[in-house]
Amino acid sequence: MADPFPQDRAHSTVALVLAGGQGSRLSPLTDARSKPAVPVAGQYRLIDVVLSNLANSGLRDVWIVEQYRPFTLNQHLAGGRPWDLDGTRHGLRLLPPAEGRTEEGFAAGNGHALHQQVPLLESFGADTVVVVSADHLYQFDLRPALEQHRARNSELTVVTTQTDEDPSRFGVVQVDADHTVTRYDHKPEDPDGNLVATEIFIYDVAALGEVTRRLTAERGDADGDSLGDYGESIVPHFVEHRSTHAYRLDGYWRDVGTVEAYFAAHMELLDGTGLDLDRPGWPLITNPKHAPPAWIDTRATVSASFVAAGCRIRGEIEHSIVGPGVVVEAGARVSRSVLLGDCVVPAGAELESVVADVGAEILGGRSGRTKPGPGNITVLVPADRGPASADETTGA
Repeated sequence: MADPFPQDRAHSTVALVLAGGQGSRLSPLTDARSKPAVPVAGQYRLIDVVLSNLANSGLRDVWIVEQYRPFTLNQHLAGGRPWDLDGTRHGLRLLPPAEGRTEEGFAAGNGHALHQQVPLLESFGADTVVVVSADHLYQFDLRPALEQHRARNSELTVVTTQTDEDPSRFGVVQVDADHTVTRYDHKPEDPDGNLVATEIFIYDVAALGEVTRRLTAERGDADGDSLGDYGESIVPHFVEHRSTHAYRLDGYWRDVGTVEAYFAAHMELLDGTGLDLDRPGWPLITNPKHAPPAWIDTRATVSASFVAAGCRIRGEIEHSIVGPGVVVEAGARVSRSVLLGDCVVPAGAELESVVADVGAEILGGRSGRTKPGPGNITVLVPADRGPASADETTGA
């Protein structure tokens, strides 16, 4: 992909958002959309979190690597306009799979996807690339991390945090007193500690190009398919052979890659322990759905809940997040649930620990079957989504 402005070198840092994965662990919410397009916190999408962090951090070159079902996502992105990223020479770029050169085509993993973008980064003249995923919730100013990266002449900076979840789900990091990364274990069976990578990585572009070319040459794989997940190939190589340091993210961080984690993140939001939607000077920006204010009937009871625009509430809502355009009829009860939008909760329905997708069919009584496993969360989807019925239980 040729750079349209090859002589313009005003910005040396590019943010690369890896948004192409299928997100099967978050099924069925990802059966008809890409994971970054999944609604979150009532009126937002998952990708809004990372884009808001990048925009609030002053980064103006944001490239989004796409693959799986990008249509809804692209419609939401609107060319970057909501995040003030709709510039001519700098701003939002969409990087879909393409054919024509060996480094293009569909990616076989996020390591392969990263390798595919190296020639474009070099052509653009970037000296630093911030690589982020689009399925985590956090609020993080990247500027101090970038300052440390440059001050220490790091070739890779791994942003880390301590997790109270199972560390074996993540890349587990060991650091010394000087914050040099001494070991990186990708999803280890027996993790040594709970310090994990947040999936925010800052690379020196020249070093990244050297490493990916060396690894692919050693494997006899010019296309880079064998790189798989960068946590299995690229990051361990940097830790062993290159200048790699850690930068700590203090505060809230959650991977929402599973239905359980997605549901827990919403409960934390309601409890005041999750994402801070009111953080001064750090707005969570979205491409809003235009709708009138929510209407609450005199017969309704709403407590400890978020209710988005366009809703009409006559029933009872308790400790829940209700997305745009939801109707809760009189005699219906919603408790500890997440309704993504545009559905009707009919009279007599009782929802508890439910995630209802946009347009989900909700029947009277206790709708759905409880999903087996931790959390006992019921997931409801539209009746016309594939062969599965609307109340079919899913495994995350």
